[in-house]
Amino acid sequence: MNKRDTVRQISVGGVAVGGGAPVSVQTMCNTKTWDVEATVAQIRAMQAAGADIVRLAIPDMEAARAVSAIKEQVTVPLVADIHFDYRLALEAAWRGIDKIRINPGNIGAEENVKAVAEACRRRNIPIRIGVNAGSLEKKLLEKYGHPCAQAMVESAKGHVELLNRYDFDDICLSLKTSSVPLTIETYRLAAEVFPYPLHLGVTETGTEYNGTIQSAVGIGTLLSEGIGNTIRVSLTADPVREVSAGIAIVKAAGLRPGGVRFVSCPTCGRTEIDLIGLATEVENRVRNMPRDITVAVMGCIVNGPGEAREADYGIAGGKGKGILFQKGQVLGTYPYEELCQRLIDLIESDGNR
Repeated sequence: MNKRDTVRQISVGGVAVGGGAPVSVQTMCNTKTWDVEATVAQIRAMQAAGADIVRLAIPDMEAARAVSAIKEQVTVPLVADIHFDYRLALEAAWRGIDKIRINPGNIGAEENVKAVAEACRRRNIPIRIGVNAGSLEKKLLEKYGHPCAQAMVESAKGHVELLNRYDFDDICLSLKTSSVPLTIETYRLAAEVFPYPLHLGVTETGTEYNGTIQSAVGIGTLLSEGIGNTIRVSLTADPVREVSAGIAIVKAAGLRPGGVRFVSCPTCGRTEIDLIGLATEVENRVRNMPRDITVAVMGCIVNGPGEAREADYGIAGGKGKGILFQKGQVLGTYPYEELCQRLIDLIESDGNR
């Protein structure tokens, strides 16, 4: 059963999450939220890269007050990341935030949780309960001895019950760990237990290379099993790169149709052109084209139109030159230096017909 379609649906500023909606890709600004100009510029870059939802750090009241000015200048839904001070959640809600990420267990007395729940209910603002293996409650660590799937899910249950106690059920859940196997196990268990949409992610994965691999394995496995409704790839890198990686993972799982699908072959001893440079150049130039097409860059004519016959457009290298082909049909032979531009010209001319 595809659990992605059977969970409840929430609305984050008009972006549906859960209940059969497409898997959305999120990221988080690393600017100081009170710096409205810098934050807006980064959000626009994220949105241009394909981000569906953007989260903001709200560590103090100055950041919370900046939400309204930021909202006026961007169209992508915004999430407030709240820790410890419930008043920041109230201020962000009043300023028009689209969703609040909170750990109900770390904002003090139950009256604080009640105040946040009531403020969000009045404004139809969903709450994401964020459970993290690194900050599990002491009683759960004593009970289980270490972070495990059962402890993570039990923690989430307690937070859900706390919000439910104040008549709030517009909930999304995340249960993140820095271990890929534990993350997969935890989300599998959560998918069996909760009726809420799940926000997927592997936390603290490191720099772009390592983090993308870990996220692809963890998030990709769960998505392929029908688990997960929205994702964030957490990288120690430019947040825009998180968006690119997230979209690539969702597309690889077959859950985001459209856009350019880029394929290229590995290098081998038959290659007589700079295949790596050519493939990189072509990929960069076609990445954001608004076309539902497959583009191939192949290293030699042996594996050119044959292996890439399903590609809409492609080039294949030879000795200092290469061929241009379309749907398996060779259109001409050109010097290596012209191959990329010839390919781009062909794609663009076709798109303008």
